[in-house]
Amino acid sequence: MLFFALVYLVEGIGQSGGLIAQPLSYYLKQEHGWTPLQVTASLTILNLPWVIKPVYGLVSDFLPLFGYRRKAYLILANAAAVAAYAWIAQLAAPGQLIFALLLTAYAMAVSSTLCGAVLVENGQRFHRSDAFVNQQWLWFNIAAMASAFLGGQLVARLPPISALHAAAAIIAVAPLTVVVGTVLLLDEPRTPANLAEFKKTLSGLRATFTVRDLWLIAAFLFLYYLNPGFGAPLYYHMTDNLKFSQDYIGILGAISSGGWIAGALLYRRFLKRLTSKALLNFSILLGTVTTAAYLLLTNEATAAAVNFCSGIAGMIAFVATLTLAADYCPQRAEGFAFAVLMSITNLSGALSDNIGAFLYEHVFDNRLAPLVLASAAFTAVAFALVPLLRLEQKRPGEPALAAHPGG
Repeated sequence: MLFFALVYLVEGIGQSGGLIAQPLSYYLKQEHGWTPLQVTASLTILNLPWVIKPVYGLVSDFLPLFGYRRKAYLILANAAAVAAYAWIAQLAAPGQLIFALLLTAYAMAVSSTLCGAVLVENGQRFHRSDAFVNQQWLWFNIAAMASAFLGGQLVARLPPISALHAAAAIIAVAPLTVVVGTVLLLDEPRTPANLAEFKKTLSGLRATFTVRDLWLIAAFLFLYYLNPGFGAPLYYHMTDNLKFSQDYIGILGAISSGGWIAGALLYRRFLKRLTSKALLNFSILLGTVTTAAYLLLTNEATAAAVNFCSGIAGMIAFVATLTLAADYCPQRAEGFAFAVLMSITNLSGALSDNIGAFLYEHVFDNRLAPLVLASAAFTAVAFALVPLLRLEQKRPGEPALAAHPGG
């Protein structure tokens, strides 16, 4: 649990949506005059390392490094993140910045993939994947809350390029803690690289492609997260139309992360006894309502309330869907299978963001309200998909083979 907390604290700081996000968007907007669509489209390349996460999982499943399937790769990935962010702290040209950020995205994606494999292995072993997912995203959002607040303060108090460089310098230190934590906290047995181990892993890999339920889960996750996103349009709307200050926009990000933290605590206290089916339906209901609530965003007070509630809904959705993914991964191919499912959600999210930015500029004439309605409607469609999963009375954290022994 401590290992998961540490890795996801660093993920919350170091991902492109973390501490660097607001300084980067503000720099591209103010210094280079980029539009929401330009920002979204140009930064879409940062999703590529997350879409191809199965490659990292496959390599770690089949090719132990120094005898470890996870540990050595985690150390190398986080060391690379340190170097890449140190480089960003010296760059100014948008093209160079995006290339360097792409390197950090690869490092963070590899680290996330390997941590996900550790989660699945231990989650199925102890029937606690929901607790591990909850732990990861609780601490991710503690880091995100601090990052949003600090990012807003940097933008408000420093010139755009100085804010960007300061954020990168701060982030460069964080992955060092994962390097140390992996050495001290991750107790992973050595895996010999021989034919018998190769056959075991190959069997697990074959199950990834032949188990029907896993295909259903993959399709559900893609459609669940496929709704027009409005992250960049919302930022421009708050900046240009509502005239929110940059430091308050940073505070709103922190408030949203506070909602995620509240959602994690809410799950631990009240929701962990729900079946997987009930939890999914509840997450869809919350997502639809809180998305539609952005129609009420007119001033700083309503923005704070809506962002907090949206954070709660986001956390419940992540616990529901990521636990479902972890429970269906076949043994010995945990890194590959879980990474495939996560890549599907990342791909769906990237498509959603670009669809939303396109609709905002070219269909809805830079109006946020119709985009919010469209996003809420797409979220609600997921209600019709839940029965197709045939979850019956399966509970979060219960491995799929235990829930469906004949499947």
